Amino acid sequence: MEVIHKIGRRKTAVARIYLSKGKGNITINKKELKDYFDTATLQYKVNQPLALTENEGNFDIKVNVFGGGITGQAEAVRLAISRAMCELDAENRLILKPEGLLTRDPRMVERKKFGQKKARKKFQFSKR
Repeated sequence: MEVIHKIGRRKTAVARIYLSKGKGNITINKKELKDYFDTATLQYKVNQPLALTENEGNFDIKVNVFGGGITGQAEAVRLAISRAMCELDAENRLILKPEGLLTRDPRMVERKKFGQKKARKKFQFSKR
């Protein structure tokens, strides 16, 4: 099996993964998974596609991720791993699609408008 390269995105975070046969090591920006994503929730999000397809411990995954916040990065990695699982076996698509792991979340931050405090918040007027 050759190396599979996939990209996942969430908000402004972009994750590129390289999946190859191995012992289940996940390296993110040259750090271990537990060092990069320190909370159990984020680790669960990253491992979710592997757990659902029963592939934990079968592949080594090298990840380059940049942009966005820590949660957006974890969800970008999750999308990239889900896409790679589908390329390995078409049956995995039937498992991951109902869980919503193959859907790119389109929500982005709304831009700040001219003459306003934030995207929707206005300046306060005071009557004196």
